[in-house]
Order: sequence, then structure tokens, then C-alpha cells
Amino acid sequence: MTTQPPPPHIELDGRPATEETLRIPALYGFGHFTALQVRDGRVRGLGLHLARLDAANRELFGLPLDGDRVRELIRHALAGAGRRGASVRVNAYLPPGATRTTLMVTVREPAVMPSGARSLMSVPYARTAPHIKRPGEFGQTYYGVLAGRAGFDDALLTAPGGVVTEGAITNIGFWDGTSVVWPDAPALTGITMALLEQGLERAGRPSVRRPVTLDGPDGVGRFPAAFVCNSQGIAPVRRIDDTVFPVDEELMKDLGAVYDSAPEETV
Repeated sequence: MTTQPPPPHIELDGRPATEETLRIPALYGFGHFTALQVRDGRVRGLGLHLARLDAANRELFGLPLDGDRVRELIRHALAGAGRRGASVRVNAYLPPGATRTTLMVTVREPAVMPSGARSLMSVPYARTAPHIKRPGEFGQTYYGVLAGRAGFDDALLTAPGGVVTEGAITNIGFWDGTSVVWPDAPALTGITMALLEQGLERAGRPSVRRPVTLDGPDGVGRFPAAFVCNSQGIAPVRRIDDTVFPVDEELMKDLGAVYDSAPEETV
């Protein structure tokens, strides 16, 4: 018998969600968000999350978003949920006529990336304004569902010409035997990706950005290993379409150590 996870704890601007306030995300989908993992009240890359929220808020709504307010609302929601460890999502909306951003904080059970190697099905889809993390991405969900039906774990988004951009809910990186290679294409720079870039730089092993395609001289088949990452962690890739990758245990160990070395910040 499968145990269902408890329902999420949701607050809007520091107050428990109600039928009235939930109309905001239900009816005004234009917005942005960040997702983070809290462990014992601390978050890796919290400053990056706050900076991303502020930048997206300025671009979409023309308003700054104060990081101290975001932190206060996260703390309040964690207390309301009775948790110090959780999956937290902060959504930002600006309903018609509003002059201040509405913040919805959702608290769920902690989450981790599935430990097994992942299989990805390439799909012809590139997000509009991919540098902004935002809800309601029909294309990502649609192709993710198709990938699952075809026996894959997730979808790999590609631009015209088979240009690799990002996973449906992850960043993808490749190992060329010397460096970590991130696809040089329009994509969201995820917080875990940014932390890995910073950590590799600190370790004297800077990662690089280069074009990656499904086929040809820059094709995925030229790389001996690949991995995906998001706020839930890092996982190896075992296959993209018909291209098979061995799991490089040493690479995954190194990436895990780099990520674990990222400083934690108190919410």
C-alpha cells in the first residue's frame, strides 16, 4: 500500500491560504518562482535564490523584491508547517491593480534526486525567456509525460538543429574527460548548476560552456559521461535517446563533493 505524502502547507504573504487567496495563482499565472531545499533551517545558495527572484521580479513586474521579506515569509511558512527541513517553493505574482508583489510560499516534505542513472528523450522544445524560472510550463510538462510513456525518466529540451539546451526540470552537464561542459544555449542557470560552477572554479577545475548537439562533431555521443542537476541534487545520465553513457562514479563523487562544499546560509 502506497503512503500518500501529507498535503503541502501554503501561505500567501504570511497568511494561510484560503479559497479567496488561492484565486491569485489559479487565475493569474503570469509570474515566477524558485524552488529550494531547506535542511535544519539552512539553504545552499540562498543568496542566489534571492537574487534570481529579485531579477525576475524587476523584469516581469518592474518592482524590486526584498530578500529580507522573502526570508521572513519562508521562516514563517516553515514554522507554520512545523518543519526545519522541507522542499520550499516561493512563487511571485502581481494581480491586476496590485502595487506590491504577492508571494506564495509552499512547504512540502524534503526531496532528493532519485539515486539511479537517468534516461532522457530529446524533444523539439525551447522555452520562451528561458532565463526566468516560471510556473505553468505546458510544453515541459507535456513532453515530460510523453517521455515517461516512452520509457524514459524525463525529457531533454532541444532548439532547432538539435541544439541541446536543458532538461525539462534540470540542467544537463557533460564530461569531456577534462572539464565539465555545459551546453552553450539559452537555458535557465539553475542554482545547483551555479553552485557547481563556482565550486569547480574554487577547486581549480573551471567548467566550460560549449555548443552541444544531438548529432555531429558536437554531438552528445562524443562525451564519455553526462549528468543532470536541480535543487534536489545531482544524478548521472545513462542514456539520451539511443546514446548510452557509462556512469562515471569518480565524476559523480567529485561533483557531490563540490556541491557539498558550497556554504549553507540560514533562512
